[in-house]
Amino acid sequence: MGFADFAFYMFSTVVVVSGLLVVVSKNPVHSVLWLIAAFLSSAGLFVLLGAEFVAMLLIIVYVGAVAVLFLFVVMMLDVDFAELRGELAKFVPLAGLIGVVLLMELALVFGAWQSTENVADLRDAVTPALEDTQNTAALGQLIYTKYIYLFQASGLILLVAMIGAIVLTLRHREDIKRQDILSQIYRDPAEQMELKDVKPGQGL
Repeated sequence: MGFADFAFYMFSTVVVVSGLLVVVSKNPVHSVLWLIAAFLSSAGLFVLLGAEFVAMLLIIVYVGAVAVLFLFVVMMLDVDFAELRGELAKFVPLAGLIGVVLLMELALVFGAWQSTENVADLRDAVTPALEDTQNTAALGQLIYTKYIYLFQASGLILLVAMIGAIVLTLRHREDIKRQDILSQIYRDPAEQMELKDVKPGQGL
């Protein structure tokens, strides 16, 4: 067994074990830490596949932003996870039934899966050969040339989803004094300041 095979089995084992511990860990902070370990091991698998750019994106975006955000949210929220876990225990049979149904559907889908005879050639024809260009340059050529309109459409969908989430969670509270920027810009300085003639010894 070569080094690549050993690295593959090592990263795969860490991903599976970390994913299991994310679910079964009692401490939510530990769950997020195990999630970070799963992300890092997945990045290692991408490196073995020759997708270095995707591996770096997984580390920068998911580990550096999403997982750290999860960790801060879990540590800042004062949530009684014991009570929450007790309420979730009532729905375990229903969740198990739904899981079995989903597994049966997946088995039916993969059982009926068929591939064309030249599927390997069609898959290789999409991307340029790795001998001709680097992985990052090949992704740039595909995303920003051939699939530029699909890339822009996906970005627009994400922008709409972000704006929708902000609008749905925005609440106007009357007890909070909000800043009125326009009134601050257009105010007259002469009307905002008043000089008082304080006589000596009298104070304010």
